[in-house]
Amino acid sequence: MHFSGAGGVSTLHSNDGSSESSGRTLPRRAAGALAAAFRALTGTQLAGRAATVFPDDVFLTSYPRSGNTWARFLIANLLYPQEATTFRNIESRVAEIYFNPDHRLRRLRRPRVLKSHEAFDPNYPRVIYVVRDPRDVAVSLYHHAMKWRNISENYPLEEFVPRFVAAEFERPSGSWGDNAGSWLAMRQGSSTFLLLRYEDMLAEPSAELRTIVTFLKSRGFATLDDTNENLARVVELSSVERMRLLEIRDAGRYPQLKQTRRDKPFIRNAQVGEWRTALSARSARLIEQAWGPTMERLGYARSI
Repeated sequence: MHFSGAGGVSTLHSNDGSSESSGRTLPRRAAGALAAAFRALTGTQLAGRAATVFPDDVFLTSYPRSGNTWARFLIANLLYPQEATTFRNIESRVAEIYFNPDHRLRRLRRPRVLKSHEAFDPNYPRVIYVVRDPRDVAVSLYHHAMKWRNISENYPLEEFVPRFVAAEFERPSGSWGDNAGSWLAMRQGSSTFLLLRYEDMLAEPSAELRTIVTFLKSRGFATLDDTNENLARVVELSSVERMRLLEIRDAGRYPQLKQTRRDKPFIRNAQVGEWRTALSARSARLIEQAWGPTMERLGYARSI
């Protein structure tokens, strides 16, 4: 058997292409069609790629495990200064397209900021793209897959990396190279595209947050408070330490987390360069051989 899924949600499939549920087996295509029909009739169909896009939207986009959740909290705390952002209210502030039906997203206050992990989409009018060293992404996604029970506790990282390069765990997002490369090729240099490096955000959070504020203020969010005092407040409210505490408190009520392993944190250590001690030379070389030119373009030097 194997697992597949988007945005951390996985579906168990048998090797013969059937879906398993409650001891019964249906052909995968028939089971999917029935499930889709039910969601359409009940209005619970998740938006995903079919989300309605308004011309004043901003999409917060990244490859999975690249710092999107942290950026999401930073932006939410900027947009809603009256009350601190938590996992309980984040979906009403910077909603994720994979976990909300379209009718709910359409009711959000505009202009909206929406979270996505899509590769280049020409329908996205304005984009904030967060990129991270793919070697660190591999390590983070490895632990994330374990949290979602997509791999076992003792699954070797050495075996995970080739599957990461092949995008086996995040097929809807493509590979890291496909995802990041598509946005760079089609939008870099555009006034409607802001590229942020996760590493720079960790090194200078207030400075990178000011870059986000400048981008948003010129695109419909004119009333944002860009004083040094407010930016410091937002950074503090969105700190890794605070987000870890919020995860512990809210995990049982946040749909994206309550079905996952509680002993594995969603908010991990937020490190730069963890791959240097976690990955073997062979694994690091495999990633660099796959995406070396894109990595170098983004300032991620090869180790070989």
